[in-house]
Amino acid sequence: MNKIILRGHILVPEPELGQVRQALNEHIELTRAEPGCIVFEVTQNPDNPLRFDVYEEFIDAEAFRQHQHRVSASMWAAQTQNVSRHYGVEGL
Repeated sequence: MNKIILRGHILVPEPELGQVRQALNEHIELTRAEPGCIVFEVTQNPDNPLRFDVYEEFIDAEAFRQHQHRVSASMWAAQTQNVSRHYGVEGL
């Protein structure tokens, strides 16, 4: 059983920054409550307010897949469809 780590960032189009920031707290709460979530951090970059740095840890590949599945059908996915995602995943 290998821990899965995702790290990277998202870039938010400026006109959508408000809705993304508004949706972020719920997204963080729901993810941290998922079985298998060890760490879930999304922080707005102090040098570029359109960039949010992302760091995630899940106990194993199955927990990570369940997270990805839940998120794909979530309000977060709908509200961030125009966000540019730049991630690397370790452990899969």
